[in-house]
Amino acid sequence: MFRRTKSETATTVPADPQGKPGGKGRPTPSRKEAEAARKATFKKPRNRKEASAIRRDKMRTERAKMQQAMQTGDDRYLPAADKGPIRRFARDYVDARYSVMEFALPILLVVSLVGVVFSPQFPWLAGMVNLLFLFMIVLIAGDWLLLTAGVKKQIGIKFPKESTKGIGFYAVRRTMQMRRWRLPKPMVKRGERPH
Repeated sequence: MFRRTKSETATTVPADPQGKPGGKGRPTPSRKEAEAARKATFKKPRNRKEASAIRRDKMRTERAKMQQAMQTGDDRYLPAADKGPIRRFARDYVDARYSVMEFALPILLVVSLVGVVFSPQFPWLAGMVNLLFLFMIVLIAGDWLLLTAGVKKQIGIKFPKESTKGIGFYAVRRTMQMRRWRLPKPMVKRGERPH
């Protein structure tokens, strides 16, 4: 008696195509649809080809981030060998100083070339080349000792509770490269205090 018929119910509900004011303008997805959309992002590859393509893309992205970090010094994406505040300090310590080891390879290359080319005409030059080689080796050894002792001492002051194991060799390895070819790129100027 007091019931409404289906036709009355359909006509009394206003159809608002725009939705509620302030609404999102689209129907809420069902749970099944939402889960399917979420799973699509973690979808497993169907075959090996897809898996290798996904792996390649991921590696390419990581490599690009790492190369960018090598230029900017961003610690988040640096290789494990270069990560951390101690390694950063060691790099800054090396980059802030002049070093014999940095110029040793080009000098020794020029000296050996001169010795090979001109020693047949000037026999005394071979003795001079050998003497210069010996002198450079002594200088490199001295520079190596000063560098490792200095960087370990400064790290001991700045990071008193941290281990300095392997940091001396890390600094020496960086010093052996010419400054412009060092990676990660130098972040301090020569003579500037490392931070």
